[in-house]
Amino acid sequence: MINRLLARAGCLAGAVAAALVQPLPAAAQGRGLSLIRDAEIEATIRAYAEPVFKVAGLDAAAIKVHLVNDNSINAFVTPGMNMFINTGLLIRADTPNQVIGVIAHETGHIAGGHLVRIQDELRNATIQSILAMIAGIGAGVATGNAGVGAGTMMMGQGMAMRNVLKYSRTQEASADQAGMGFLDDTHQSARGMLQFFEKLESQMLLNTSSQDPYLQTHPLTRDRVDSVQQHVDHSPYSDAKDPPDLVEKHRRMLAKLKGFLWPLDQVMLAYPKTDTSQPARYARAIAFFRVSRMKEALILMDSLLKESPDDAFYIEQKGQILFQNGRLADALPLYQRAVEIRPHEALLRQELGQVQLETEDQRYVKPAIANLEFAAGMQANDPDVWRLLAIAYGRDGQLAMSALAQAQQAMAAGDKKEARLQARRAQKGLPSGSPAWMQADAIISAAGGPDGEDDE
Repeated sequence: MINRLLARAGCLAGAVAAALVQPLPAAAQGRGLSLIRDAEIEATIRAYAEPVFKVAGLDAAAIKVHLVNDNSINAFVTPGMNMFINTGLLIRADTPNQVIGVIAHETGHIAGGHLVRIQDELRNATIQSILAMIAGIGAGVATGNAGVGAGTMMMGQGMAMRNVLKYSRTQEASADQAGMGFLDDTHQSARGMLQFFEKLESQMLLNTSSQDPYLQTHPLTRDRVDSVQQHVDHSPYSDAKDPPDLVEKHRRMLAKLKGFLWPLDQVMLAYPKTDTSQPARYARAIAFFRVSRMKEALILMDSLLKESPDDAFYIEQKGQILFQNGRLADALPLYQRAVEIRPHEALLRQELGQVQLETEDQRYVKPAIANLEFAAGMQANDPDVWRLLAIAYGRDGQLAMSALAQAQQAMAAGDKKEARLQARRAQKGLPSGSPAWMQADAIISAAGGPDGEDDE
Protein backbone atom coordinates (compact mmCIF):
# COMPACT_ATOMS: atom_id res chain seq x y z
CA MET A 1 0.00 0.00 0.00
CA ILE A 2 1.00 3.61 -0.19
CA ASN A 3 1.43 4.18 3.51
CA ARG A 4 -0.52 6.75 5.38
CA LEU A 5 0.39 10.41 5.88
CA LEU A 6 1.84 10.81 9.33
CA ALA A 7 1.77 13.87 11.48
CA ARG A 8 5.09 13.19 13.12
CA ALA A 9 8.57 13.61 11.66
CA GLY A 10 11.52 11.27 11.79
CA CYS A 11 15.17 11.50 10.72
CA LEU A 12 16.57 8.89 8.39
CA ALA A 13 20.18 9.30 9.45
CA GLY A 14 21.41 8.50 12.91
CA ALA A 15 24.17 10.47 14.58
CA VAL A 16 25.37 13.83 13.30
CA ALA A 17 28.53 12.17 12.01
CA ALA A 18 26.38 9.89 9.88
CA ALA A 19 24.38 12.87 8.69
CA LEU A 20 27.54 14.46 7.37
CA VAL A 21 28.30 11.37 5.34
CA GLN A 22 24.82 10.32 4.29
CA PRO A 23 22.51 13.34 4.13
CA LEU A 24 19.07 12.62 2.72
CA PRO A 25 17.77 15.99 1.53
CA ALA A 26 14.27 16.65 0.33
CA ALA A 27 13.62 18.10 -3.10
CA ALA A 28 15.21 21.51 -3.49
CA GLN A 29 12.37 23.60 -2.16
CA GLY A 30 11.92 25.44 1.12
CA ARG A 31 8.66 23.83 2.17
CA GLY A 32 7.53 20.69 3.94
CA LEU A 33 7.67 17.57 1.77
CA SER A 34 7.01 13.92 2.40
CA LEU A 35 8.42 10.67 1.14
CA ILE A 36 6.24 7.87 -0.11
CA ARG A 37 6.59 4.24 0.92
CA ASP A 38 4.76 1.73 -1.20
CA ALA A 39 5.80 -1.87 -1.78
CA GLU A 40 4.39 -2.09 -5.30
CA ILE A 41 5.84 1.20 -6.57
CA GLU A 42 9.20 0.46 -4.97
CA ALA A 43 9.23 -2.95 -6.68
CA THR A 44 8.48 -1.27 -10.01
CA ILE A 45 11.29 1.24 -9.60
CA ARG A 46 13.66 -1.58 -8.64
CA ALA A 47 12.70 -3.40 -11.84
CA TYR A 48 13.59 -0.25 -13.79
CA ALA A 49 16.81 0.52 -11.94
CA GLU A 50 18.58 -2.72 -11.05
CA PRO A 51 19.75 -3.63 -14.59
CA VAL A 52 21.21 -0.12 -14.92
CA PHE A 53 22.93 -0.29 -11.53
CA LYS A 54 24.39 -3.68 -12.42
CA VAL A 55 26.02 -2.62 -15.71
CA ALA A 56 27.33 0.50 -13.94
CA GLY A 57 29.24 -1.78 -11.58
CA LEU A 58 27.21 -0.68 -8.56
CA ASP A 59 25.70 -2.78 -5.79
CA ALA A 60 21.97 -2.45 -6.43
CA ALA A 61 21.19 -3.39 -2.83
CA ALA A 62 23.33 -0.50 -1.58
CA ILE A 63 21.46 2.18 -3.54
CA LYS A 64 18.30 3.38 -1.85
CA VAL A 65 15.68 4.88 -4.15
CA HIS A 66 13.28 7.25 -2.37
CA LEU A 67 10.00 8.57 -3.78
CA VAL A 68 9.31 12.23 -3.00
CA ASN A 69 5.69 13.33 -2.79
CA ASP A 70 6.07 16.42 -4.99
CA ASN A 71 4.21 17.26 -8.17
CA SER A 72 7.18 18.96 -9.83
CA ILE A 73 9.60 17.15 -12.13
CA ASN A 74 12.80 16.32 -10.30
CA ALA A 75 15.27 13.56 -9.56
CA PHE A 76 18.65 13.69 -7.86
CA VAL A 77 21.22 11.65 -5.99
CA THR A 78 23.03 12.44 -2.74
CA PRO A 79 26.03 11.05 -0.88
CA GLY A 80 25.32 7.77 0.82
CA MET A 81 24.04 6.13 -2.39
CA ASN A 82 20.58 7.70 -2.24
CA MET A 83 18.48 8.45 -5.31
CA PHE A 84 15.32 10.56 -5.10
CA ILE A 85 12.55 10.64 -7.70
CA ASN A 86 9.56 12.99 -7.51
CA THR A 87 6.06 11.65 -8.01
CA GLY A 88 5.55 14.49 -10.48
CA LEU A 89 8.25 13.00 -12.69
CA LEU A 90 6.71 9.53 -12.52
CA ILE A 91 3.21 10.77 -13.29
CA ARG A 92 4.42 12.76 -16.29
CA ALA A 93 6.45 9.87 -17.69
CA ASP A 94 4.61 8.32 -20.62
CA THR A 95 6.68 5.13 -20.66
CA PRO A 96 8.98 3.11 -18.42
CA ASN A 97 11.83 4.04 -20.76
CA GLN A 98 11.50 7.73 -19.85
CA VAL A 99 11.91 6.94 -16.15
CA ILE A 100 14.74 4.52 -16.90
CA GLY A 101 16.48 7.26 -18.89
CA VAL A 102 16.41 9.54 -15.84
CA ILE A 103 17.64 6.73 -13.60
CA ALA A 104 20.48 6.02 -16.05
CA HIS A 105 21.51 9.69 -15.98
CA GLU A 106 21.45 9.87 -12.18
CA THR A 107 23.40 6.61 -12.04
CA GLY A 108 25.98 8.37 -14.21
CA HIS A 109 26.44 10.93 -11.44
CA ILE A 110 27.03 8.16 -8.88
CA ALA A 111 29.40 6.18 -11.08
CA GLY A 112 31.23 9.36 -12.11
CA GLY A 113 32.01 10.39 -8.53
CA HIS A 114 30.13 13.67 -8.92
CA LEU A 115 28.88 13.48 -5.34
CA VAL A 116 32.30 14.32 -3.88
CA ARG A 117 31.70 18.03 -4.47
CA ILE A 118 28.28 17.80 -2.84
CA GLN A 119 29.81 16.11 0.18
CA ASP A 120 32.40 18.89 0.46
CA GLU A 121 29.58 21.47 0.32
CA LEU A 122 27.70 19.66 3.06
CA ARG A 123 30.75 19.57 5.32
CA ASN A 124 30.77 23.36 5.14
CA ALA A 125 27.13 23.58 6.22
CA THR A 126 26.02 23.87 9.82
CA ILE A 127 24.83 20.80 11.67
CA GLN A 128 21.41 22.40 12.04
CA SER A 129 21.06 22.95 8.30
CA ILE A 130 22.07 19.39 7.56
CA LEU A 131 19.57 17.97 10.01
CA ALA A 132 16.86 20.17 8.53
CA MET A 133 17.54 18.54 5.17
CA ILE A 134 17.35 14.96 6.37
CA ALA A 135 14.30 13.07 5.15
CA GLY A 136 11.94 11.40 7.59
CA ILE A 137 10.59 8.02 6.62
CA GLY A 138 7.93 6.14 8.54
CA ALA A 139 5.28 3.58 7.83
CA GLY A 140 3.19 3.87 10.95
CA VAL A 141 -0.30 3.76 12.22
CA ALA A 142 -2.93 5.25 9.94
CA THR A 143 -4.33 8.67 10.59
CA GLY A 144 -7.76 9.74 9.47
CA ASN A 145 -6.38 10.66 6.05
CA ALA A 146 -5.47 7.41 4.35
CA GLY A 147 -3.12 8.04 1.50
CA VAL A 148 0.45 8.63 0.68
CA GLY A 149 2.79 8.65 3.54
CA ALA A 150 5.92 8.21 5.34
CA GLY A 151 6.78 11.01 7.69
CA THR A 152 6.94 14.74 7.19
CA MET A 153 10.30 16.21 6.40
CA MET A 154 11.10 19.87 6.64
CA MET A 155 13.90 21.70 4.94
CA GLY A 156 14.58 25.28 5.86
CA GLN A 157 17.36 26.03 3.41
CA GLY A 158 15.73 25.63 -0.01
CA MET A 159 18.07 27.93 -1.91
CA ALA A 160 21.13 26.50 -0.20
CA MET A 161 20.02 23.01 -1.12
CA ARG A 162 19.63 23.94 -4.78
CA ASN A 163 23.21 25.23 -4.72
CA VAL A 164 24.50 22.07 -3.07
CA LEU A 165 22.78 19.78 -5.56
CA LYS A 166 23.61 21.80 -8.64
CA TYR A 167 25.90 20.11 -11.11
CA SER A 168 28.18 21.73 -13.65
CA ARG A 169 27.45 21.49 -17.35
CA THR A 170 30.50 19.26 -17.71
CA GLN A 171 29.19 16.88 -15.06
CA GLU A 172 25.78 16.84 -16.69
CA ALA A 173 27.23 15.96 -20.08
CA SER A 174 29.39 13.28 -18.46
CA ALA A 175 26.36 11.77 -16.69
CA ASP A 176 24.44 11.80 -20.00
CA GLN A 177 27.21 9.90 -21.77
CA ALA A 178 27.53 7.38 -18.97
CA GLY A 179 23.77 6.93 -18.79
CA MET A 180 23.48 6.33 -22.51
CA GLY A 181 26.26 3.76 -22.24
CA PHE A 182 24.37 1.97 -19.47
CA LEU A 183 21.25 1.94 -21.63
CA ASP A 184 23.16 0.44 -24.56
CA ASP A 185 24.71 -2.15 -22.25
CA THR A 186 21.22 -3.21 -21.14
CA HIS A 187 19.93 -3.12 -24.74
CA GLN A 188 17.52 -0.29 -23.93
CA SER A 189 16.77 2.84 -25.90
CA ALA A 190 18.01 6.30 -24.99
CA ARG A 191 14.91 7.72 -26.63
CA GLY A 192 13.23 8.03 -23.24
CA MET A 193 16.08 10.24 -21.99
CA LEU A 194 15.67 12.41 -25.09
CA GLN A 195 11.92 12.64 -24.59
CA PHE A 196 12.44 13.65 -20.97
CA PHE A 197 14.82 16.41 -22.02
CA GLU A 198 12.29 17.60 -24.58
CA LYS A 199 9.67 17.87 -21.83
CA LEU A 200 12.03 20.11 -19.87
CA GLU A 201 13.26 22.10 -22.85
CA SER A 202 9.87 23.75 -23.21
CA GLN A 203 10.43 25.39 -19.81
CA MET A 204 13.76 26.98 -20.68
CA LEU A 205 12.20 30.37 -21.43
CA LEU A 206 10.17 30.43 -18.21
CA ASN A 207 11.18 32.39 -15.12
CA THR A 208 13.30 30.33 -12.75
CA SER A 209 10.47 30.29 -10.21
CA SER A 210 8.20 28.65 -12.78
CA GLN A 211 10.65 25.96 -13.86
CA ASP A 212 10.70 22.45 -12.51
CA PRO A 213 13.50 21.97 -9.96
CA TYR A 214 15.32 19.55 -12.25
CA LEU A 215 16.31 22.42 -14.53
CA GLN A 216 17.70 24.38 -11.59
CA THR A 217 19.98 21.57 -10.42
CA HIS A 218 20.68 19.93 -13.79
CA PRO A 219 21.49 22.70 -16.30
CA LEU A 220 20.09 21.74 -19.69
CA THR A 221 21.83 23.02 -22.82
CA ARG A 222 21.18 22.62 -26.52
CA ASP A 223 24.51 20.77 -26.79
CA ARG A 224 23.27 18.16 -24.29
CA VAL A 225 20.02 17.65 -26.16
CA ASP A 226 21.87 17.41 -29.49
CA SER A 227 24.29 14.88 -28.02
CA VAL A 228 21.48 12.61 -26.87
CA GLN A 229 19.74 13.03 -30.22
CA GLN A 230 22.90 11.98 -32.00
CA HIS A 231 23.16 8.90 -29.80
CA VAL A 232 19.54 7.99 -30.54
CA ASP A 233 20.22 8.42 -34.26
CA HIS A 234 23.09 5.92 -34.18
CA SER A 235 22.46 3.45 -31.36
CA PRO A 236 21.35 -0.04 -32.47
CA TYR A 237 18.94 -0.09 -29.53
CA SER A 238 17.06 3.14 -30.20
CA ASP A 239 13.98 1.31 -31.42
CA ALA A 240 13.94 -1.18 -28.56
CA LYS A 241 10.54 -1.32 -26.90
CA ASP A 242 9.73 -1.58 -23.23
CA PRO A 243 8.87 -5.17 -22.25
CA PRO A 244 5.09 -5.65 -21.88
CA ASP A 245 5.42 -6.49 -18.18
CA LEU A 246 7.18 -3.17 -17.51
CA VAL A 247 4.52 -1.31 -19.47
CA GLU A 248 1.82 -2.90 -17.31
CA LYS A 249 3.76 -2.13 -14.13
CA HIS A 250 4.06 1.48 -15.28
CA ARG A 251 0.33 1.78 -15.95
CA ARG A 252 -0.45 0.39 -12.52
CA MET A 253 2.08 2.68 -10.84
CA LEU A 254 0.51 5.73 -12.48
CA ALA A 255 -2.98 4.54 -11.55
CA LYS A 256 -1.96 4.05 -7.95
CA LEU A 257 -0.20 7.41 -7.68
CA LYS A 258 -3.11 9.27 -9.22
CA GLY A 259 -5.64 7.36 -7.13
CA PHE A 260 -3.87 8.37 -3.93
CA LEU A 261 -2.69 11.85 -4.89
CA TRP A 262 -5.39 13.33 -7.11
CA PRO A 263 -8.86 14.55 -6.10
CA LEU A 264 -11.65 12.10 -6.87
CA ASP A 265 -13.14 14.17 -9.68
CA GLN A 266 -9.76 14.37 -11.40
CA VAL A 267 -9.28 10.62 -11.04
CA MET A 268 -12.71 10.01 -12.55
CA LEU A 269 -11.85 12.20 -15.54
CA ALA A 270 -8.63 10.30 -16.13
CA TYR A 271 -10.21 6.90 -15.46
CA PRO A 272 -13.95 7.11 -16.28
CA LYS A 273 -16.29 4.24 -15.46
CA THR A 274 -16.35 3.31 -19.13
CA ASP A 275 -12.67 2.36 -18.78
CA THR A 276 -12.75 -1.19 -17.43
CA SER A 277 -9.03 -1.87 -17.68
CA GLN A 278 -7.29 -3.09 -14.54
CA PRO A 279 -5.29 0.13 -13.99
CA ALA A 280 -8.47 2.23 -14.33
CA ARG A 281 -10.39 0.12 -11.82
CA TYR A 282 -7.37 0.19 -9.52
CA ALA A 283 -7.21 3.99 -9.60
CA ARG A 284 -10.96 4.33 -8.97
CA ALA A 285 -10.89 1.82 -6.11
CA ILE A 286 -8.11 3.75 -4.38
CA ALA A 287 -9.81 7.10 -5.00
CA PHE A 288 -13.11 5.79 -3.57
CA PHE A 289 -11.25 4.40 -0.58
CA ARG A 290 -9.71 7.80 0.13
CA VAL A 291 -13.13 9.45 0.32
CA SER A 292 -14.61 6.64 2.45
CA ARG A 293 -16.75 5.12 -0.32
CA MET A 294 -15.73 1.71 0.91
CA LYS A 295 -18.42 -0.41 -0.71
CA GLU A 296 -17.49 0.84 -4.17
CA ALA A 297 -13.80 0.46 -3.43
CA LEU A 298 -14.20 -3.14 -2.30
CA ILE A 299 -16.37 -4.06 -5.29
CA LEU A 300 -13.65 -2.83 -7.63
CA MET A 301 -10.89 -4.59 -5.69
CA ASP A 302 -12.89 -7.83 -5.74
CA SER A 303 -13.27 -7.54 -9.51
CA LEU A 304 -9.49 -7.17 -9.83
CA LEU A 305 -8.83 -10.11 -7.54
CA LYS A 306 -11.28 -12.28 -9.44
CA GLU A 307 -9.12 -11.78 -12.53
CA SER A 308 -5.76 -11.85 -10.70
CA PRO A 309 -6.29 -13.84 -7.49
CA ASP A 310 -2.58 -14.22 -6.72
CA ASP A 311 -1.57 -10.61 -7.23
CA ALA A 312 0.11 -9.70 -3.95
CA PHE A 313 -0.35 -5.97 -4.38
CA TYR A 314 -4.05 -6.18 -5.18
CA ILE A 315 -4.41 -8.40 -2.11
CA GLU A 316 -2.45 -5.89 -0.03
CA GLN A 317 -4.59 -2.99 -1.24
CA LYS A 318 -7.81 -4.74 -0.27
CA GLY A 319 -6.19 -5.50 3.07
CA GLN A 320 -5.43 -1.82 3.58
CA ILE A 321 -9.02 -0.84 2.86
CA LEU A 322 -10.30 -3.33 5.42
CA PHE A 323 -7.59 -2.58 7.98
CA GLN A 324 -8.17 1.15 7.95
CA ASN A 325 -11.86 0.57 8.48
CA GLY A 326 -11.29 -1.48 11.60
CA ARG A 327 -11.94 -4.88 10.01
CA LEU A 328 -8.76 -6.47 11.34
CA ALA A 329 -10.05 -10.03 11.24
CA ASP A 330 -10.78 -9.68 7.52
CA ALA A 331 -7.58 -7.77 6.75
CA LEU A 332 -5.11 -10.09 8.49
CA PRO A 333 -5.42 -13.11 6.17
CA LEU A 334 -5.03 -10.82 3.17
CA TYR A 335 -1.74 -9.44 4.46
CA GLN A 336 -0.63 -12.98 5.31
CA ARG A 337 -1.42 -14.10 1.77
CA ALA A 338 0.42 -11.13 0.24
CA VAL A 339 3.53 -12.02 2.26
CA GLU A 340 3.25 -15.68 1.25
CA ILE A 341 3.35 -14.61 -2.39
CA ARG A 342 6.15 -12.02 -1.97
CA PRO A 343 8.01 -13.00 1.22
CA HIS A 344 11.04 -10.82 0.49
CA GLU A 345 9.16 -7.51 0.34
CA ALA A 346 10.28 -5.79 3.53
CA LEU A 347 7.43 -3.29 3.57
CA LEU A 348 4.81 -6.04 3.21
CA ARG A 349 6.39 -7.85 6.14
CA GLN A 350 6.35 -4.64 8.19
CA GLU A 351 2.68 -4.04 7.37
CA LEU A 352 1.77 -7.61 8.31
CA GLY A 353 3.65 -7.25 11.59
CA GLN A 354 1.75 -4.06 12.33
CA VAL A 355 -1.63 -5.65 11.63
CA GLN A 356 -0.71 -8.64 13.80
CA LEU A 357 0.09 -6.29 16.67
CA GLU A 358 -3.08 -4.29 16.12
CA THR A 359 -5.17 -7.43 16.73
CA GLU A 360 -3.84 -7.44 20.32
CA ASP A 361 -3.97 -11.23 20.12
CA GLN A 362 -1.00 -12.74 21.97
CA ARG A 363 -0.87 -15.59 19.43
CA TYR A 364 0.39 -13.18 16.81
CA VAL A 365 3.16 -11.55 18.84
CA LYS A 366 5.96 -13.96 17.90
CA PRO A 367 4.96 -14.01 14.20
CA ALA A 368 4.91 -10.20 14.33
CA ILE A 369 8.43 -10.19 15.79
CA ALA A 370 9.64 -12.43 12.96
CA ASN A 371 8.10 -10.18 10.31
CA LEU A 372 9.37 -6.97 11.89
CA GLU A 373 12.88 -8.35 12.42
CA PHE A 374 13.01 -9.18 8.72
CA ALA A 375 11.78 -5.70 7.80
CA ALA A 376 14.22 -4.00 10.17
CA GLY A 377 17.08 -5.94 8.63
CA MET A 378 16.15 -4.60 5.20
CA GLN A 379 15.32 -1.00 6.17
CA ALA A 380 17.19 -0.21 9.35
CA ASN A 381 16.86 3.56 8.87
CA ASP A 382 13.07 3.49 9.24
CA PRO A 383 12.25 4.61 12.82
CA ASP A 384 8.75 3.18 12.64
CA VAL A 385 9.80 -0.42 12.09
CA TRP A 386 11.89 -0.19 15.26
CA ARG A 387 8.97 1.37 17.14
CA LEU A 388 6.74 -1.53 16.15
CA LEU A 389 9.45 -4.04 17.01
CA ALA A 390 9.90 -2.46 20.45
CA ILE A 391 6.18 -2.91 21.09
CA ALA A 392 6.31 -6.52 19.92
CA TYR A 393 9.30 -7.38 22.12
CA GLY A 394 7.60 -5.72 25.07
CA ARG A 395 4.45 -7.77 24.62
CA ASP A 396 6.61 -10.89 24.45
CA GLY A 397 8.28 -10.03 27.74
CA GLN A 398 11.65 -9.36 26.08
CA LEU A 399 12.19 -6.05 27.86
CA ALA A 400 15.90 -5.75 27.13
CA MET A 401 15.30 -6.35 23.43
CA SER A 402 12.48 -3.81 23.55
CA ALA A 403 14.92 -1.25 24.94
CA LEU A 404 17.43 -2.16 22.21
CA ALA A 405 14.76 -1.62 19.54
CA GLN A 406 13.92 1.74 21.13
CA ALA A 407 17.62 2.62 20.94
CA GLN A 408 17.60 1.75 17.24
CA GLN A 409 14.48 3.86 16.77
CA ALA A 410 16.14 6.81 18.47
CA MET A 411 19.25 6.42 16.32
CA ALA A 412 17.15 6.35 13.18
CA ALA A 413 15.39 9.49 14.42
CA GLY A 414 18.65 11.29 15.21
CA ASP A 415 18.05 11.39 18.97
CA LYS A 416 21.47 10.47 20.36
CA LYS A 417 20.64 11.05 24.00
CA GLU A 418 17.63 8.74 23.90
CA ALA A 419 19.63 6.17 21.92
CA ARG A 420 22.32 6.08 24.61
CA LEU A 421 19.75 5.86 27.37
CA GLN A 422 17.87 2.95 25.81
CA ALA A 423 21.03 1.12 24.75
CA ARG A 424 22.36 1.25 28.32
CA ARG A 425 19.05 -0.03 29.63
CA ALA A 426 19.20 -2.85 27.10
CA GLN A 427 22.73 -3.84 28.16
CA LYS A 428 21.63 -4.26 31.78
CA GLY A 429 19.28 -7.05 30.72
CA LEU A 430 21.40 -8.69 28.03
CA PRO A 431 24.16 -11.30 28.46
CA SER A 432 27.50 -9.50 28.35
CA GLY A 433 29.24 -10.06 25.03
CA SER A 434 26.15 -11.44 23.30
CA PRO A 435 25.39 -10.16 19.78
CA ALA A 436 22.52 -8.00 21.10
CA TRP A 437 24.74 -6.63 23.90
CA MET A 438 27.43 -5.76 21.36
CA GLN A 439 24.84 -4.09 19.16
CA ALA A 440 23.80 -1.94 22.10
CA ASP A 441 27.45 -1.16 22.77
CA ALA A 442 27.91 -0.06 19.16
CA ILE A 443 24.94 2.30 19.51
CA ILE A 444 26.41 3.79 22.68
CA SER A 445 29.72 4.31 20.90
CA ALA A 446 28.10 5.86 17.82
CA ALA A 447 25.80 8.10 19.84
CA GLY A 448 28.05 8.82 22.80
CA GLY A 449 29.04 12.32 23.83
CA PRO A 450 32.66 13.36 24.37
CA ASP A 451 32.41 12.93 28.15
CA GLY A 452 30.69 9.56 27.94
CA GLU A 453 28.54 10.42 30.94
CA ASP A 454 25.45 8.38 31.77
CA ASP A 455 22.21 9.95 30.60
CA GLU A 456 20.03 8.33 33.23
